[in-house]
Amino acid sequence: MYIVKRNPKNPILAPNEEDASEAQGTFNGCPVKVGASVCLLYRSVGNPDPLSAPSGLSKVNIAVSEKGGDFKKLGKLITPDQPWDKAGCEDPRVTFFEGQYAIFYTALGGYPFGPENIRVGVALSKDLKTIDEKHLVTPFNAKAMALFPERVNGKITAVVTAHTDEPPARIAIVQCDKLQELWDTDFWERWHKELPRNSIDPLRSQRDHVEVGAPPIKTKDGWLLLHSYMQNYFGGGEKIFGIEAVLLDLNDPREIIGRTKGPILVPEELYECYGLVKNIVFPSGALLQENGRLDIYYGAADSVCAFASVHLPDLLDAMIPERSEAFAKRAPGNPLISPDPKHSWEEKATFNAGAVDINGTPYLLYRAMGGDNTSVLGYARMSKDGLRVEERLSEPIYVPRADFEKKLGNRNGNSGCEDPRLTIIDGTLYMGYTAYDGVHSPRAALTSISVADFEAKRFDKFRMPQLVTPDSVDDKDMFILPNKIAGNYYIFHRIGSHICADIRSSLDFSKSRVDRCIELFGPRKGMWDDLKVGASGVPILTEHGWLFVYHGVSSARKTYRLGAALLDANDPTRVLARTAEPILEPVKKDELEGQIPRVVFSCGMVAHGDTLIMYYGGADSVISAATYSLKEMLAKLSPEALR
Repeated sequence: MYIVKRNPKNPILAPNEEDASEAQGTFNGCPVKVGASVCLLYRSVGNPDPLSAPSGLSKVNIAVSEKGGDFKKLGKLITPDQPWDKAGCEDPRVTFFEGQYAIFYTALGGYPFGPENIRVGVALSKDLKTIDEKHLVTPFNAKAMALFPERVNGKITAVVTAHTDEPPARIAIVQCDKLQELWDTDFWERWHKELPRNSIDPLRSQRDHVEVGAPPIKTKDGWLLLHSYMQNYFGGGEKIFGIEAVLLDLNDPREIIGRTKGPILVPEELYECYGLVKNIVFPSGALLQENGRLDIYYGAADSVCAFASVHLPDLLDAMIPERSEAFAKRAPGNPLISPDPKHSWEEKATFNAGAVDINGTPYLLYRAMGGDNTSVLGYARMSKDGLRVEERLSEPIYVPRADFEKKLGNRNGNSGCEDPRLTIIDGTLYMGYTAYDGVHSPRAALTSISVADFEAKRFDKFRMPQLVTPDSVDDKDMFILPNKIAGNYYIFHRIGSHICADIRSSLDFSKSRVDRCIELFGPRKGMWDDLKVGASGVPILTEHGWLFVYHGVSSARKTYRLGAALLDANDPTRVLARTAEPILEPVKKDELEGQIPRVVFSCGMVAHGDTLIMYYGGADSVISAATYSLKEMLAKLSPEALR
């Protein structure tokens, strides 16, 4: 589990309309430390020239940031002055290696651009002020070459995207004894014969495309290689540009020993979505800070330079399978609650339990279904540790009572009271749930009971429910935040595919229902939650803010997973952090197979000291639990290194 934070000053470099040589774009920057300063080499694109540069001439320019300040542009560093780069110099990757700076870049040899004139060039410099040598590197189509910062087993090592414009592209490792071999055509002829053996393969689908991103970074676990991953690049859906990473073996970089499960970053901000080319984030460089913060530099919309940060130890934990799996600990007795064939009302499914802690004891109200697919709510009292059922009632404690939740459609169709969320405020237990009659849109309903009556099992004291959300709006996942803020209640709910909030002075909805959608967040294209998101259980207030768990659904195979976010304590509509990867996903048989396959879905969690217990439905059939260290989760959601 890790979070990614964009720099609040993004974009850090932008085009200058008053300078014709970089009026169109300043992007794909690669940083390098020079003493206490950071130099950023970036691609600049000038205004189009119909005679010499119909798409605008690209050069490599340089900017500097001193002592963490803003970047100041210094001007041109590499210009097109050779037959093989006369049409442009693009996308530099710079590495300080054995006393000099090696700057690999994409060399464009003519118009129109094509595989025969797009290759890799290199410029060498001792001071990043003057270029000492330039050479054409690859005799074949290639892009995005980068040098490792040190030799690997005595060998100079580089990574390159071979045949980028002649798919399938391959990311491949290059090793040699002398730097001069990298512009020796005989060396490349020998190397190319072994291209399959030299290649690494991050692809998840043959429809996708990859390209080398930043120069590799050495970590204790392996070489971290950030790369561009382009989903559906060769058809079959919308093209989605994202940033991903693989971890390569320290001694044999041809071996992948870990990887991210999907994108670290996808286009979301305006400067990433609109520019010369819409909806692009393209990794081009990275810097590792002493506190463990990894700054990922990228080009946004082929127009501006930006960077985002991630805590490297968290990223590595997520990339290495055994460490990633250790974060969430499934209860040894899972599933905790399963359908009971002795009770017709819960013989088909028991799932999606709301949870509440009363005097140190967790209670679950769970959704149950019988043969007629009517949802009712069952009751379970848990052990003090929250991981065993100590009491489970033989009759439902809550059944459809209002017209808006009684079955109107097919007698065997879904209907009833679904997915409860529980909140205690001033001695009253409030239960938000989804009311569905089988015909109209699902709506959120609210009922309540005193905590005293609940503990005494006087369940007939549940008040008659009232609808909270409007008619004709698909609105679910409703709960009330347990603390009033500035005298107001915060109502969370889901409209369509987005999580929303409304702020109310009263919980009386008889005259007016929820009428606002203050959007918290929505799906992220290309990521694990790209189809829709929804609220899970009631958030827990911590010293860092509200810990909020949500579910996300992927468009690929409609898989339900759980993620986490941190909300501001005083303004819960403000999202401070959101996980880039899920905190729980279906892997067990009873999570993969059931009424709805590939589902983990939570409606409630409780905290006992440092232990966070999250109850979740598996495949819409059973109820299980997973535990987390609350301290560890908060540390990952708000790492000091990113501040």
